[in-house]
Amino acid sequence: MNPELPLLSVADAGHRYGDRFGCRDVSFDLWPGEVLAVVGESGSGKSTLLGMLSQRLSIDVGQVRYRAGDGDDLVDLSTLSEREVRRLWRTEWGFVHQNAADGLRMHVSAGGNVGEPLMANGLRHYGRIRAQAAEWLERVEIPRDRMDDAPAEFSGGMRQRVQIARNLVFGPRLVFMDEPTSGLDVSVQARLLDLIRRLVADLGLAVVVVTHDLAVARLISHRTLVMKDGRVIEQGLTDRVLDDPQAAYTQLLVSSILQG
Repeated sequence: MNPELPLLSVADAGHRYGDRFGCRDVSFDLWPGEVLAVVGESGSGKSTLLGMLSQRLSIDVGQVRYRAGDGDDLVDLSTLSEREVRRLWRTEWGFVHQNAADGLRMHVSAGGNVGEPLMANGLRHYGRIRAQAAEWLERVEIPRDRMDDAPAEFSGGMRQRVQIARNLVFGPRLVFMDEPTSGLDVSVQARLLDLIRRLVADLGLAVVVVTHDLAVARLISHRTLVMKDGRVIEQGLTDRVLDDPQAAYTQLLVSSILQG
């Protein structure tokens, strides 16, 4: 593995909705073990960017390249077949949805939800699958005696923890997170963010997290990218961006948080 190459490299990338761009001219590199927060108001283009990076939306201009675990080169994602992209989702990528119900089978047990990715990667021994699922549920602070309960019976915060375990159990290298704490109580948010921060550090994950909450960006990200009207208007180390914003829009975002 070439340590001099980033895990993800984005150059002047954009996605069109008909005759308009949802995002455009986006460029950045993401390195193993790094968390990048993408912030901005509703309609800023941050969700479009996440969809494009994760291949849920097309890359219509520019380039997004990824360094797979079995290679030393960056590969243009737009050249991959649907089968190759599915393989990345099964073996190297995770996606944590804002609404846990979008990322879980709500009436399958928590243990079953976490065990499914292991089966998709070839593990067939029931005892080993159950043991690893239990270990990961405990790691995200779900009691072992709840592993046979379905997520439909859990609180919002517990559902997100199950979704995180489901996305991390198979050892991904890159995880996309879409507003992972939105809609949760403040105290639940704080515990979940602390959990995410610990897991990222322990596992050396690269993460792209979309959030409208600058406090989330400050707590878990190394770098922050600020979007407005589909374009990146500022990016840099999170502390620098939030403590000494250069763009007027970023200054307005930070000021509104401080005043609120």
